[in-house]
Amino acid sequence: MTTTESVLEHHLEAFGNQDLEAVMEDYTDESTVVTNMGTFRGLEEIEGLFTNLFDEFDDPDASITMEEELVEGEFAYIIWTAETPENDYEFATDTFHIPDETITFQTFAGKISPKE
Repeated sequence: MTTTESVLEHHLEAFGNQDLEAVMEDYTDESTVVTNMGTFRGLEEIEGLFTNLFDEFDDPDASITMEEELVEGEFAYIIWTAETPENDYEFATDTFHIPDETITFQTFAGKISPKE
């Protein structure tokens, strides 16, 4: 398993377990996460992003399905779908740049439909 694969696996497992401390181990103060909700720089802002996500996904009826995982060198790409009581994530994708055992840059894009 490559370093990129092991960091991605750790990140996905930590997110699935809603383990904020473990998720944050994958980032540094120089990390950046770009989403449709804004750009999050450094540990404090990224922790705030994941705190909000965990609030949404912390429901017994929430589910995530991983559709695809690809790793190429220092880059990883995932496609997933999810459903929470608030939103339907019809199509979502994250791209990660993972040099030196940490996520330095991540992007997120998705088609998210609020539930009525």
